[in-house]
Amino acid sequence: MEGHYLRMLGDALRLSLGLPIVVLGLLAMIVVPLPAFMLDALFTFNISLSLVVILAVVYVMRPLDLAVFPTVLLATTLLRLGLNVASTRVVLLEGHTGTDAAGAVIEAFGEFVIGGNYAVGIVIFAILIIINFVVITKGAGRVSEVSARFTLDALPGKQMAIDADLNAGLINQEEAIERRTEIRTEADFYGSMDGASKFVRGDAVAGILILAINLIGGMLVGVLQQGMSIGAAAETYILLTIGDGLVAQIPSLLLATAVAIIVTRMSRSEDMGSQVFLQLFGDPRVLKVVGGILLLIGLIPGMPNVAFLLMGGICATGAWWLGRDKVEAPSAPTPELQDSDSTMPELTWDDVSEADSIGLEVGYRLIPLVDGNDDAELMRRIKGVRKQLSEELGFLVSPVRIRDDLDLPPNGYRLSMMGVPVGSGEVLMDRDLAIDPGTVVTHVDGIATKDPAYGLDAVWIDPILRESAQASGYTVVDVPTVVATHLSKILHEHAYELLGHQETQELLDRLARTAPKLVEELVPKSLPLSVVVRVLQELLREQVPVTNMRAICQTLAEHARETQDPMELVAYVRVALSRSIVQRISPNFGELAVFTLDPKLEQILNDAVKVDASGSTLEPNLAQSMQAKFIETTERQELAGEPAVLLVPPMLRPWLARFARAAAPALKVLSFNEVPERTKLKLVDAVGV
Repeated sequence: MEGHYLRMLGDALRLSLGLPIVVLGLLAMIVVPLPAFMLDALFTFNISLSLVVILAVVYVMRPLDLAVFPTVLLATTLLRLGLNVASTRVVLLEGHTGTDAAGAVIEAFGEFVIGGNYAVGIVIFAILIIINFVVITKGAGRVSEVSARFTLDALPGKQMAIDADLNAGLINQEEAIERRTEIRTEADFYGSMDGASKFVRGDAVAGILILAINLIGGMLVGVLQQGMSIGAAAETYILLTIGDGLVAQIPSLLLATAVAIIVTRMSRSEDMGSQVFLQLFGDPRVLKVVGGILLLIGLIPGMPNVAFLLMGGICATGAWWLGRDKVEAPSAPTPELQDSDSTMPELTWDDVSEADSIGLEVGYRLIPLVDGNDDAELMRRIKGVRKQLSEELGFLVSPVRIRDDLDLPPNGYRLSMMGVPVGSGEVLMDRDLAIDPGTVVTHVDGIATKDPAYGLDAVWIDPILRESAQASGYTVVDVPTVVATHLSKILHEHAYELLGHQETQELLDRLARTAPKLVEELVPKSLPLSVVVRVLQELLREQVPVTNMRAICQTLAEHARETQDPMELVAYVRVALSRSIVQRISPNFGELAVFTLDPKLEQILNDAVKVDASGSTLEPNLAQSMQAKFIETTERQELAGEPAVLLVPPMLRPWLARFARAAAPALKVLSFNEVPERTKLKLVDAVGV
């Protein structure tokens, strides 16, 4: 164990000290004189490293797979500049001793380029510098700059496209995070490449200046200090200067080419060789035409016939070979001739479709509303609805899966929960919906209809009439708002269907970060997860959010020994959340207007519930009369601008809450012990027999 620890410590020290040592070594080359054999080794290493980099660029599948390239580019540039300074020192100090003063590498490269003619050597080297500086380096720098600018400009659009796919259910949360990470990496990469290309350009400029310094400075040192003749000094220092410049410019040229290649590549999962071959020579017709033209040129008298005829023959042969592959490719047995049992894939669970938690189907005329490529307004509205509901209800609302359905009317849409339709409507794409909230003074012209969400009287109007309709008292909304509002209402009413075991476990996991002992004691020691799920679902069914999970879990843990019945536990939790429940009903903290049950009716209901907890023994005429009274009282309270609240004994509250939901969904049923002590009550009415 001790040896393993020491090995780990040694590896960490090597990794942490390696990079600083390399940086210090690069700086030391600028200050400390290097002998000739070390210059040979470092120049050879520099050329080898440049070859490794350009081959890695050629064979890499995608530019982002070589994200370390900007850093490598900076390091190789610093290495090359350090070697230039070190070789310049040796050339100026020891050049008079001979052409091998700066090492065998510089001498060999210089003699190879000069070839016995110093004027030709200087011209060839100047052309090499021009190619590197004017063509490759400048072009690569410009492409890097443009790529970085366009990548950063496209970043918001890509982010919105990911959000649209996530809202539409085309991808899950993990895929969205992966895509966002990829586009951020892409932006960082091309931004770094824009900066790194400036180093390459500066390196080319430095190479030209170092060349002039070596040539002029060497001549002055050789003639004035060492007493050499002008001819001998020129012969020695021109060879050393060109050799020194060449061993620096060749790696510089390779790296500049690597920069140009990587910033001009497409972000596809193919190496560059495959891309070039498939895109240039994938169609044999290209080689056929080229081969025909070359063969015709080769037949013209006076032309280099052998060269053109040979190349034309090669192109024609390549075209025939590619065409043969395309003809032979479909030679595999066709499905019709094979046994159906051998070609039919085995069914798996992947072939079984699963019902979507939330679904939105639209007619073909509404497709532009949900087209993510067009930055659809409805997609943003749906995302806003999900965000608002998630914050309000206390858990993450599932994504909305959007599809087109040709069976729907062209302007129609349908909302579904768990694969079951729960709402539908029709909208007019070129009009706005003017909703009558009951305060309209003057009616506007349009197509009469009903608001799909709340069933209010409404009119489809021309958009130019929006201001006049608003002045008349209408609430005017556009088509995306109509659909999004309807979706929001449906999700509010069916929120309990969206909360399952997985969502509940995630809520408990979040609470465990701050209250681990509470969650550990509750699940599964005191209550099974299924009971907790049922409690949370019943709270959501009664429009009570589950944002205060700490209070909910504390209450469940306190009463878990008394009962395991979810409905009884819901009653305890509602008492614990009484302040937030009442605050949601009456946000202004004023008097709470309530109506109660007549004592005689209360006694009848108590007897009915004692016989059967579902209240099914209640006489039908009495149930119908109660429903009518609930509806009447609720409408009267809404017209007065106050919430409708029924205050009942604790034993009756669960049954009456279910009973009132069917007749008057806006009616809130509270028990006496759910009203906080400091809340002032105002009795409005009493429901009698």
